[in-house]
Amino acid sequence: MTALARHLLPDSARVVGGRLEIGGCDLLELAEVHGTPVFVYDEQQLRERCRETVAAFGDGATYGSKAFLCRAMARLVVEEGMRIDVATGGELHVALAADVPGERIVLHGNNKSEAELGMALAAGIGRIVIDSDEEIGRIERLVEDEGFDVPRVLLRVTPGVEAHTHEYVMTGQEDTKFGFSLESGAAAAAVKRVQASRSMDLVGLHAHIGSNIFLLSGYEKAVDRLAPLVNELDLPELCLGGGLGVAYVDGEETPSITEWAGLLKRCCAEAGIRSSLVVEPGRAIVAAAAVTLYRVGTIKELPGIRTYVAVDGGMSDNPRPVLYGSGYETFLPRATDAERPLVATVVGKHCESGDVLVRDARLPADLEVGDVLATPVTGAYGHSMASNYNKVPRPPVVFVSGGEYRVVVRREVLDDLLWLDLD
Repeated sequence: MTALARHLLPDSARVVGGRLEIGGCDLLELAEVHGTPVFVYDEQQLRERCRETVAAFGDGATYGSKAFLCRAMARLVVEEGMRIDVATGGELHVALAADVPGERIVLHGNNKSEAELGMALAAGIGRIVIDSDEEIGRIERLVEDEGFDVPRVLLRVTPGVEAHTHEYVMTGQEDTKFGFSLESGAAAAAVKRVQASRSMDLVGLHAHIGSNIFLLSGYEKAVDRLAPLVNELDLPELCLGGGLGVAYVDGEETPSITEWAGLLKRCCAEAGIRSSLVVEPGRAIVAAAAVTLYRVGTIKELPGIRTYVAVDGGMSDNPRPVLYGSGYETFLPRATDAERPLVATVVGKHCESGDVLVRDARLPADLEVGDVLATPVTGAYGHSMASNYNKVPRPPVVFVSGGEYRVVVRREVLDDLLWLDLD
C-alpha cells in the first residue's frame, strides 16, 4: 500500500526526518503538550482560503460557520474580509462574543424562534434568510410591537434540484424541510407577502442545494431553475449557498473555490442574472486545514476477520463516519511517508459497535500501542458536531502558524461534565 497522498495534508505540511510538521510545529510534540485527541489547524491555510473566496466573490463572500465555529475562527474570517452566516441563537452568540459587527452576520435556520429573531434584530443583523411563512409573521410582530429597525431579508427558495451527495445533506430537492418551493408556487407567494410588508426589506433570493458536492452540474441546474424568478424580481442579491466538496481520501478531486466561482459567474451571466452573487462556503474553507491526532490504546487482531485499532477518541469528536458513512485516510506522523500495508479498522472508545472512524484504514506494519495516529481533512463538522457521549470530554483546538501554536478552544475536563447538573 502506498504512502499518504500529500494533497490531503494542510498546505504548510512538511516532513522533517520522517515526522510531520504543520505550520512549523511538530505534530508529535503537539500531542505531548496538548494530549490527544486534539484538532490541529493550519491557520495560514484558513486565511488563504478566506482570501481566495473574497478575491472571487468580493463582499458576497460569506463563511458558513456551522462547519467550524469558535471565537477565534469568527474573528479570523471577518479579519480576512468575509461575512459570517449563523443558523441558531448559539452560533449568533459566539459571533457577537467575538466582536463580529452585526451588519457582517447573516442569520439562517428553518425554525428560528421569536427569541432568536429578536436577538438578531437587536444586534442589527445584516441579513435574515427567511425560511417559512411563520417566520414572516414573527418578524412582523417583532418589528411592529418591539420597534426594531426594518431588517434586510432574503427568501430561501427550493429550486427542485437533487445534488449528487449523501441524502442527509441534500437540501435543494422538493421534499425538504428548507425554504419555499419554486415549483409549487410557494416561493412566488412568499415574495408577494414580503414585498407587501412594511416590516422587512426584500433584497434577494437564497438557494442551497446540498453539502459536499463534487459535481458542479447541480449548481448549473439551480441557476437555470432560479433565473426566471430572479430576473423578474431584479433584486440586488442572489445567494447560491455553499456546499462545495473537498477531497477526503486518495483518488478524490474537487474544484477549487476559484473554479467554482468561475462556473457560478458564467452560469449567471448566461442566464441574464444581474444580481450580485453571494456564496456561503464552510467546508471548503476549513476541512482540509486540519488534522486530528489520536493515541492508539489497543490493537486487537481477529484472525481471518480483521484487525481493530482503538484510539482515544471516536464518534464523539467525528460523527461523520457514523452519520454519513464518510471515508477518511490515516497515517502515523512519526513516519509520514511510510508505506501502509496494514489494513485495519480504526475505532473509538465508545460503547457502540458502530463507533468506527475509518473502516479500512491503511497503516504502517510497525504500528504499536502508544503511537500517535492522525486523520487528515477533519477541519469541518468534527469539532462543531462533537458530543459528550459516554461523558467523554471534548478535545481542544490548536491553531498553528509560523512555528508557533495557540490554543483557541481548551480541552474539556471532567468537572465540565458536571457544570449543568443541579444535584
